[in-house]
Amino acid sequence: MYLLQPQLHSRRAFLKRTGQLAFTGAALPTAINLAALGEAAAFNAGNDYKALVCVFLYGGNDYANTVVPYDLPSYQAYQTIRGTTGSVLQNGIALGRDPVTDGNGVTTPGISSTLLNPLAGGAPISAIGQSGLQYALHPSMSGLQGLFNAGKASVLLNCGPLVVPLSKAQYQGSNRTLYPVPPKLFSHNDQQSIWQSSSPEGSTIGWGGNIGDLALNSNISNGGNSLFTCISVTGNAVFLSGDTALSYQVGSGGAVKIKAVESPYSFGAVGSAINQLISPTGRLHDLEREYSIVNKRAVDAESAITTAIEPFATNSTPYNTFPEGSLSDQLRMVARLIAARDTLKAKRQVFMVSIGGFDSHDNLMSDHIRNMSRVSGAMTAFHNAMESLGIANKVTAFTATDFGRTLSSNSDGSDHGWGSHQFIVGGAVNGGKFYGYAPPVSTSNTTAPEDQWHVGQGRLLPTTSVDQYAATLAKWFGVQNNELTGSGSILPFLDNFAGRNLTVNGTTLTYANDLGFMQAA
Repeated sequence: MYLLQPQLHSRRAFLKRTGQLAFTGAALPTAINLAALGEAAAFNAGNDYKALVCVFLYGGNDYANTVVPYDLPSYQAYQTIRGTTGSVLQNGIALGRDPVTDGNGVTTPGISSTLLNPLAGGAPISAIGQSGLQYALHPSMSGLQGLFNAGKASVLLNCGPLVVPLSKAQYQGSNRTLYPVPPKLFSHNDQQSIWQSSSPEGSTIGWGGNIGDLALNSNISNGGNSLFTCISVTGNAVFLSGDTALSYQVGSGGAVKIKAVESPYSFGAVGSAINQLISPTGRLHDLEREYSIVNKRAVDAESAITTAIEPFATNSTPYNTFPEGSLSDQLRMVARLIAARDTLKAKRQVFMVSIGGFDSHDNLMSDHIRNMSRVSGAMTAFHNAMESLGIANKVTAFTATDFGRTLSSNSDGSDHGWGSHQFIVGGAVNGGKFYGYAPPVSTSNTTAPEDQWHVGQGRLLPTTSVDQYAATLAKWFGVQNNELTGSGSILPFLDNFAGRNLTVNGTTLTYANDLGFMQAA
């Protein structure tokens, strides 16, 4: 694994994690992650508030049916590859669009039940130089379409894990010293971890948590509880684990209680014994004392969260405007926590929510309709809630996923891929635009330019790295350039991209550590 600051992996760090020796039941792993107090790197947050919200799509989202080629040549290639000539529910996995007749009088039929939602942004930059490109969103994503067309959301094209800028020839070659490839490509668990931490499964530090490390002092200096810097509403995830910041976990209904403390038996002598067990007073052994401190902190934090969000009830506006579903419930909780930011005295926060069900080897058409509806509806409702709170320009939500999927079909689904398209939503987003490089619509294995940006079956070779994506968000959040690059930086591969160009078949891709999709901090 990549230990970005090994000097912090010390006896003190070990003591902070000793709460993993749980004794009070299923709720205690939540309590472990409250051990986030301590020194933090310098971070100048000022007096304003900012939050990042990662929306992780577990399973590997099908990029081609999310952000769909819409200009006629690209759409016809997409339709041919994905195999639809009639009703999409009976033949292939291509989505339909309005009927279009080209200059030769050939009509591409529309399929009224699955009409796409066109995006009004300017034409994206092509990876192979073609012009006139257009995109549309999945038919069930009218909410995100509306945000994009209103300039409140943008699309990052073909982003994925990279160690260095990489061409197809370099990927297929054997020189892994000059052209290293991310480890264990196409593996769910490993690629989820690499997206979140730059390391395969087993990593203990994520880039969201490292951003949280830098923000801890901001929250502490404002009298807040640093435990509330990194908050997960989706269970344990490496994304929010830092060197000094560990994620505080809440449920979609609120803070999680320690079961033993809340047990119906926790009264009288039993209750006194439990309270004594979790009290650090009089503890002489380092491990025993630290364990008690962690548990005491958990009880205090649960009380603080419960009190802080109580005025922002789920049945009140804007929290009652979310559609049904687990992702909506998680984002509603994030909205309530953000509404309580003054009570919690938090100036910088990083959140994580998630939704599963994207491993679409089959049943893509029916499953994707449901999942993309949930993603679009939940993210749209969340942004609208931030606008209602008057803080939309201080909160940025963004998507991530294990990997994209193949452009080619395996009958009624798609297989594991690499690069994928992502959404960035918020008032500080330079919205209504496409960032990165549009991939060609092709699955052929030739030397033609359009075949240089996939590695078989339409698996996209990323043209933008996760580190570039993360750096752009981090800079807006307040992380300084010298904390992004160089020795001990929070993004270990970013130095490999800034100021670099990669030329393939006459097309030059430019790499930078700020992709421009966020307004100036």
